[in-house]
Amino acid sequence: MQIFRVSLNRLMQESHDFDAVVAIDVLRSFSTAAYAFAAGASEIHPVGTAAEAELLLDLLPDALTVGALPGGRPMPGFDLGNSPAGVQELNLAGRPVILSTAAGVQALLRFRNAPRLFAASLVCAGATLRALRAVAPKRVALITTGEWIDRDGDEDIACADYLASGLQGEPIDGDALARRVRDSDFGRRFVAGTDPALPLADLELCALVDRFDFAMPVTRGRHGLVMRALPDHS
Repeated sequence: MQIFRVSLNRLMQESHDFDAVVAIDVLRSFSTAAYAFAAGASEIHPVGTAAEAELLLDLLPDALTVGALPGGRPMPGFDLGNSPAGVQELNLAGRPVILSTAAGVQALLRFRNAPRLFAASLVCAGATLRALRAVAPKRVALITTGEWIDRDGDEDIACADYLASGLQGEPIDGDALARRVRDSDFGRRFVAGTDPALPLADLELCALVDRFDFAMPVTRGRHGLVMRALPDHS
């Protein structure tokens, strides 16, 4: 198996021949998605813009809209910002979610044509690893989305390290990975407590390694991309 590390914000090549792609967003898109599934969400529809979300909401009127602008501020007009702490307080039994974010969702859209596509974060990294092993790709790309001009993105690199180590049969130190989430450039902004859009509770929830036992494969459905929870039966 060949493993490729790709930073979304440094990606120049449009075409690729990966058998599987894992889009990683620990703080916070795909942690929020995992907590939404844990709260009972039936499926998650990633969309690129607020306008697309509005159009999809006409087709899915019972959907919860979750969105954030670059930097983490809630998207105006959406039901909820990109917050796992906010999502976990809800009862989403059977409800779809429409998700629009500036990093993780954009990676899914960029690689929408990959034969196998997963959304991942540390809270479901182990289940994602086992799902990858089950499909046994020859060429897998780990796409990190958190690296920006003012952010090292180490929270996502930590998750990529988890997956790469597991695929190569190497040991994984979950405690060290959780510390890297808290110590990352973006993680320290949550710790600082100066931005109400970045609550410390979100950081702590995102740093819970293997909190959930499902992966989050993404496929193409009637209304575009759709993410579902895939229980880990290993």
